Amino acid sequence: MDVTLEQPAMSDRIKNAADISVIVIYFVVVTAVGLWAMLRTNRSTVGGFFLAGRSMVWWPMGASLFASNIGSGHFVGLAGTGAASGIATAVFEWNALFLLLVLGWVFVPIYIKAGVMTMPEYLKKRFGGKRLQIYLSVLSLFICVALRISSDIFSGAIFIKLALGLDLYLAIIILLAITALYTITGGLASVIYTDTLQTIIMLIGSFILMGFAFSEVGGFDSFREKYMNAIPSIVEGDNLTISAKCYTPQPDSFHIFRDAVTGDIPWPGMIFGMTIVAAWYWCTDQVIVQRCLSGKDMSHVKAACIMCGYLKLLPMFLMVMPGMISRILYTDKVACVVPSECVKYCGVEIGCTNYAYPTMVLELMPDGLRGLMLSVMLASLMSSLTSIFNSASTLFTIDIYTKIRKKASEKELLIAGRLFIVVLIILSIVWVPLIQVAQNGQLFHYIESISSYLGPPIAAVFLLAIFCKRVNEQGAFWGLIIGLVIGLIRMIAEFAFGTGSCIAPSNCPKIICGVHYLYFAIILFFISVLVVLGISLMTKPIPDVHLYRLCWALRNSTEERIDLDAEEKREEEANDGVEEDDVEDSRGCFKKAYDLFCGLQRRGPKLTKEEEEVLKKKLTDTSEKPLWRTVVNINALLLLTVAIFVHGYFA
Repeated sequence: MDVTLEQPAMSDRIKNAADISVIVIYFVVVTAVGLWAMLRTNRSTVGGFFLAGRSMVWWPMGASLFASNIGSGHFVGLAGTGAASGIATAVFEWNALFLLLVLGWVFVPIYIKAGVMTMPEYLKKRFGGKRLQIYLSVLSLFICVALRISSDIFSGAIFIKLALGLDLYLAIIILLAITALYTITGGLASVIYTDTLQTIIMLIGSFILMGFAFSEVGGFDSFREKYMNAIPSIVEGDNLTISAKCYTPQPDSFHIFRDAVTGDIPWPGMIFGMTIVAAWYWCTDQVIVQRCLSGKDMSHVKAACIMCGYLKLLPMFLMVMPGMISRILYTDKVACVVPSECVKYCGVEIGCTNYAYPTMVLELMPDGLRGLMLSVMLASLMSSLTSIFNSASTLFTIDIYTKIRKKASEKELLIAGRLFIVVLIILSIVWVPLIQVAQNGQLFHYIESISSYLGPPIAAVFLLAIFCKRVNEQGAFWGLIIGLVIGLIRMIAEFAFGTGSCIAPSNCPKIICGVHYLYFAIILFFISVLVVLGISLMTKPIPDVHLYRLCWALRNSTEERIDLDAEEKREEEANDGVEEDDVEDSRGCFKKAYDLFCGLQRRGPKLTKEEEEVLKKKLTDTSEKPLWRTVVNINALLLLTVAIFVHGYFA
């Protein structure tokens, strides 16, 4: 069968009235929801555009946490790694259950009491100085491009390429145009509402597919048996001797805890290394924390974390297992080992596991539902991208732009944030070919390993910042820098030598690449902790008066805090009074419409000092009603029980 014959066959599948109309309806509904949220909420202040005005209730927040975490990278990556090696990758998802509780009960109360909008801003309040804030902003933006945006775009493009038969890059550009449109105009509230809609669609679509998949295979027991025998028909060729372990499913496919030395996801790495990476992602990452900071009160935030935790149990059944079933149904394609065969099926020599989920959507689903699933993939892609774009522009505007232009007006900041999104998009498109080359067969391992090289030092600094008030700016800064250098050495070595595949192992020196990335995360974390503590103990501590309500020991103190950046603040306030005279009614209709669309319309009169105090109190308030506090605490214990049970059941 020739390549040219095979590709159109896939894309013709979608060219029927039912599928096309479903996709069109879907986009109309999403745009409508985005516009509704945009007109309903306050986007003309920095706090409104970036934090949805602290007015969100728990269920859209929980849905948005889940949706901004689960991108199309998860559908493609989790299912692909599942097809290649069994159920263990689902633990990357389950690990989040514990960390979400830590986020809601430990981290968010402190961030709210500190009154911050971004994570670098917290570091600046806690440690003083500018270099930490700028370092973290730049690093977070780099991680955004290298990890999140590009892996999501890449996996979304796989879908579009398969379904519509478009060119990869054309597909990417169309996608980004739609996404950028409603992020740039809508701010965080429209992102959170469209996320909620998309979470619902994602869950319905993937549940239906899971049903089809299991009925096709004949139930759970026959699924276990057939998976172990899913061996491709062509296992030799290209003059290569391919060892049997490259194409036979692993004997421990149905176990979560794998051998500590030979396993592809070793169990000590899973328990400790993964938790460290997850702490960085769930507790200190702008995209996630920003969702929580928009909550109405603490009980809503905690409820949102619990809801997201329950949703995180699903990927095992919605993504990993269907990916494994895809290997059973399309063994030759998904599990190909001979490079020439793989190129024939998906154009990549290393393997086609990334195509496990998309293939199944296009082969198994009936007309109409196939359109729904395609919209689901676009939904998950767009929801991740919108949340990343919104958070990245927050970081840029609040942490970097205000340093370059000290006296920028609020209007200028909003415009700068929107323009920055455009720059980000261009950067991400340029990054995609790098992933295509480095997509070592398994997208999910790419995502997790890069997180393990860049995340641990950040996790170390935030944990110490909150739990150890002795830590100071010098310690934190050098801990981050040394951790970054060690992580980059490993990351660049892997890019340079390639990570190798089962057939052709990479020739990267053992001392650099020989350690499994999860073990590497543990080592890196402890090196960072030692550096931070060592340097902090050798330099002067920060006096308590600067730390009230910024770390755990002093979280409930009511005394006045003197911010370490107090001098800068005074300058800013002095400049504040000068600007913005009334240049009102001279604007034409067109200009008014444009301002309304971008959320730049004038706000009411300036607040008096008392009103500002009241507003500030509302924004930094973490009190809860006793009844609801008890309710969320009981639910948290339930969630923990469930988490421990699933780990035990599949161990």
